[in-house]
Parts: sequence; structure tokens; C-alpha cells
Amino acid sequence: MKFKVDEIASVITEEIRRYRSAVDLAEVGKVLEVGDGIARIYGLTGAMAGERLEFQNGASGQVFNLEEDSVGAVVLGDYLGIREGDEVRRTGELLSVPCGPALVGRVVDPLGRPLDGRGVIETPHRRPLEFKAPGIAERQPVTEPLQTGIKAIDAMIPIGRGQRELIIGDRKTGKTAVALDAIINQKGGDVICVYVAIGQKESTVVGIVEKLREKGALDYTIVVSAGASDPSPLQYIAPYAGAALAEYFMYQEGRATLCVYDDLSKQAQSYRQLSLLLRRPPGREAYPGDVFYLHSRLLERSVKLRDEYGVVPKDTPEDSKDRARAIKHPQGLQAPAGERPDDPEGLYHRPHGRQKAAAWLATLPDRDQYKVHRFPDSGGSMTALPIIETLEGEVSAYIPTNVISITDGQIYLEPDLFFAGVRPAINVGISVSRVGGNAQRKAMKKVAGTLRLDLAAFRELEAFAQLGTELDVATQRQLDRGQRMVELLKQPQYQPFNVNEEILSIFAGTNGFLDDLPVGEVARFEAALIKHFEDEHPEVVDELERTKDLPNDLAERIRGIIRDFKTQKTHKADKAA
Repeated sequence: MKFKVDEIASVITEEIRRYRSAVDLAEVGKVLEVGDGIARIYGLTGAMAGERLEFQNGASGQVFNLEEDSVGAVVLGDYLGIREGDEVRRTGELLSVPCGPALVGRVVDPLGRPLDGRGVIETPHRRPLEFKAPGIAERQPVTEPLQTGIKAIDAMIPIGRGQRELIIGDRKTGKTAVALDAIINQKGGDVICVYVAIGQKESTVVGIVEKLREKGALDYTIVVSAGASDPSPLQYIAPYAGAALAEYFMYQEGRATLCVYDDLSKQAQSYRQLSLLLRRPPGREAYPGDVFYLHSRLLERSVKLRDEYGVVPKDTPEDSKDRARAIKHPQGLQAPAGERPDDPEGLYHRPHGRQKAAAWLATLPDRDQYKVHRFPDSGGSMTALPIIETLEGEVSAYIPTNVISITDGQIYLEPDLFFAGVRPAINVGISVSRVGGNAQRKAMKKVAGTLRLDLAAFRELEAFAQLGTELDVATQRQLDRGQRMVELLKQPQYQPFNVNEEILSIFAGTNGFLDDLPVGEVARFEAALIKHFEDEHPEVVDELERTKDLPNDLAERIRGIIRDFKTQKTHKADKAA
């Protein structure tokens, strides 16, 4: 066979011309020691705190300690497959998690990997696990209620969108049940829920997922699970992952979100374990000194974001997020107070901003060509329901007091009440919402105004009455009313009430319609009364929903309906007897 030299030469020349050297530039370190979910690495001198690392076996890690001659990292995966001397590479990026609508209805681990066997989650969106909480200027007051469907909470300890309300109590007192009822009650609403299970048995998480699926709540819920058998690093990052998933909907879509962290006691314990293994100095109860910051930087991310408005051309779509379309006031920040924009870009913030934008629009000569537009990615919220487990009711322990001081109130569940059959076992004496009536419907505010104080006084009287002292008529009447109100506030698990049903139910109790009923009949009477309103007087329920208030004339109508219903019921009972 004869070779053509010029052809071979031309091929070689072409290959040389097309040759590109692909140099893999990466900072690589080596594992010095590994064990119990942590690794010490030599050679990563440029590593940043919180940076994601890649181990030789494919596991991810996060930089924790920056020391003089090594880096301490936590291993987010199978640390048993890592050996001394293995390579570790920097990624130059912070730890992040996939997010977006594709995760709704799914069960994932804290790194966003599916655990429900329903295939890979495909989403182009990612968010960092750690994210700076919005400043004061980016927030607005918490005024919109987040209904939990639990009568005792919605009446006495109201929760607002953007609030942080702690659920605290001993083991097996119904803390998770309260949070799940709050999630189930969002069905048919606009709230995206994230349930984060930290350090729980896998069987418990499966039961919760099945219950959410049965109630139709999984359609708007994401479950993040870091089980008891998972490494401590995963339990440590789980709440941050849950917050990141909720933040996508809050920041990108302006949605209301609800995050349940169940529970932060176990996150603190996993953080303590990691810190001790990395030889950080132990403090009180062996927790590291920054354990307060562990929870504060998580819970400060809960927020009610400000609404943003702009005057835009009339052809602007309702779903437009383009703030460049907003026309600027010619006088800018020097404009008269009644129409002055809130920032140099010409935008108006919060509900009063809408009024100022409308006032300026009214002064424009060509106002027919413009409109006031609310940007749909503004005004979102993240409501947090952190759960803390106490030991023997010790709310003054280290972690409980830390979280109490970070949150905007607490729901304290008492074992004695729970075992006495009062469920939910809420102690109204030390439970409080620091947002209070600002996040409550006017109608609920009117019917439940003194309920909390009345129940607290009833508990004191009840203890006094047990001494066997003879009671005067007024005291006996107060005791009878208190017993029936306690019975009225009892509620089966996974059966949240509609807010209008709650209002009618509590109205009947606080107006004395239950005082002459036997205590055992209260629940049956309540169910029959609510059904009577729904079947015979739907216009009353519709008016309550429309006005969200209880004017005197409507209150009188409701009073008359309950009186007539009670008379009919008594008459039927007499005939049956």
C-alpha cells in the first residue's frame, strides 16, 4: 500500500490547528482525618466559610472551620466512603438547594434529592441555603391573619402572615398535630407550606406524609426530611433548606408561605455534636457560643415583604414584574408628601403607597393612558412555626429561652391538660401572640375579646373551688361558663374549622347560650348549630365572610337565630321524652 505523504501531513497539520489544551484548574486538598460526619482537610488555603466542597467519592461537604493549617468541614452524605488521603475539591459556590414549583407535593432530603420514589426533580431554579434576612425597609407590618383552623389559637393566640410563633411543650403533647392542622387548614387557599422533619423516625415522617396526602394537603406542601438515622450535618442544614424552598415562592412569586420546623431542639443537638467534633469551645450545656445565632438567622428570614406599586402604561400585563415600566415622578423624592414616591426608582411601597400613586396619577393630564400597577412578586410572606421540645415542662432551659426570645409569641402545650383530655392542650396563661389582634378578623376580635382572660381566671377559680369552699352565685356562674368554654375549645385532630364556623361557635359560648347545657352536650350542640347556620342561614355565613366584621345588627340576628334554634332543640327533646 502506497502512502501519500502530503495527505498525512495535511491531516496532522489540521489536528494540530484544532488542538486545544483543556487545563483543569481546581484547588485540591487532601483528607487528613474523617469520622462521625466531619473531615479535616489540608491544602484548601483559599476556602471560604460555608463553601461547598466535593469529595472523591461524590459526597458534598460544607466548610465549617477555617484553621491555620487545615480546614474543618462537615460531610453531607456518606462519610463512611471517605478515606484518609482522598482528594477534596473546592467548588467556589455556597451550598444551595433546587427549588420551584416542581418540588411542590414532593418529599426531599435537605439537599433537594427526592425520597418519595417518584423520579428525578427537574427544575432550573436554585437558592442558597443561607440567605440574608430582609431589612426593616423591605418589610411591612404583620396584619393579615393566617388561620390555623384551631379555635383556641385563632381566637386567643392569633397568628399573622409573616409571624414567628413558637410551639413548645413536652414529648407527646400534640405539638406536631397543631402544626399539621395549620397546614391542612390552608387547603383551597393561596399558601404554600413547607414541613421540615428534623431527627424524626422515618416511619413517623411516612405517617405524616400519608395523612397530608389523605387530606389533600400534599398538593401545596413540600416535605423536607432529615431522619434520625441521617448524619448530623443533614439534620443541621434541614431547616435552612426548608426556608430556602419557601423563599423561592415568597421572593419570585409574591406568595404567602408557611414553614414548620419540627423540631429545632434536634437541630441544636446536631449542631452541638458537629461543633464538639470540630473542637469548638463548649459553653452552657455544652452548646457552642453561637447556638443563639443558629436559630436567629433562620427565624429572622420570616417576613411580610412590602407591597410595591408603580404608575405604568395601561397596556402593562397584570403579571408584569418589570419595574422599568414604572414612570418616575418628575420631582422625584422632592414631590409633595401626598404623592411622593418611596424610592428613587419611582416606586411606591406598602398599602399607603398605593394611595399616593393613585393621587399622583390623578394629577397627570394624560392619566387615561396609565394605571396603578401592583408588582406580583412583591408582598410575599413567610410564616414560621418552629417547634421546641421541653423536658418536664422546663421552658426556662437554654434552647427554649433562646427560641422564645427570637419568636413573636409561643403556644405552650401542657401535659396535665393533654392527659386530662383537653386537646389541643394549650395553656392560655403563658401562651401569647405578640402580634395579637392586628392579625385577627374584626369579627373574631369582637367575639373572643375577653376569652383569654376569662379562661385564665377560670383556671384560678377551679383550683380554688377544689378546696371545697362554698361558692357564691356569681363565682359558680363563672365556673360553669369556664367549663363549657373549655369543652367548646376542644377539637379532634386533623379536623380544622373554617374561620366563620369558629366565630359562630365562640359567639354562642361567650354570649351564654351554652351555660344551661350539660357539659357533655356542648360538642353535639355546637356541631348541630353550625350545620343549622350552613343549611338554613347561609346568608349570615356569607356576610361574615364578605365583611369580616360583626356589626351590632348582624350580632343581633345571630343571637336571634341561636335563640330560636335552641328553643326548637329543647322543644324536640321534650317531645321525645
